[in-house]
Amino acid sequence: MLGNELRTARLVLRPVNWPDMEDMARLKADVGAFGVMLGGVRTRAKAEAEMAEDVAFWAERGIGIFSILEQGRFVGMTGVHDRPDGRGIGLRFALFPWAAGRGIAREAASTALNFVLDAGVERVVAVARQDNCPSRIVLGSIGMSLLDQFERDGHIMLLYEKRRALFQW
Repeated sequence: MLGNELRTARLVLRPVNWPDMEDMARLKADVGAFGVMLGGVRTRAKAEAEMAEDVAFWAERGIGIFSILEQGRFVGMTGVHDRPDGRGIGLRFALFPWAAGRGIAREAASTALNFVLDAGVERVVAVARQDNCPSRIVLGSIGMSLLDQFERDGHIMLLYEKRRALFQW
């Protein structure tokens, strides 16, 4: 699926690859976009290491992180990765602050989540800080259910999940 793009009415989701490196490095260095993400903002070297991991994940699993494009302009990222805390396949999304507030995160995250579940992944999780209301709203609006909470770095973290629907005849 590496060459495939997903399309919505206004967005293109493209599997990340090395041509996206400059955009991803800028996004991951932006405090407004990555300040509350696990690990916080990234250095260029860390962003490059994560790009290598993301490209390898796509090649191995046929799922992964997407670049989000609106009218051909990079506005953020969404998709899944193996959570480093062992909680499973995790949904992520981040937008540049100037792209927020227009439903892009919801539209992109929903599209990526459905793609992953349709690809056969049984369960996808997501983690958001309790005080990160925009992310919590997105997660609820795309059908993820609050499952649990835990503490990390002095913050209450909320664990959401969505399971693949079993078809009944």
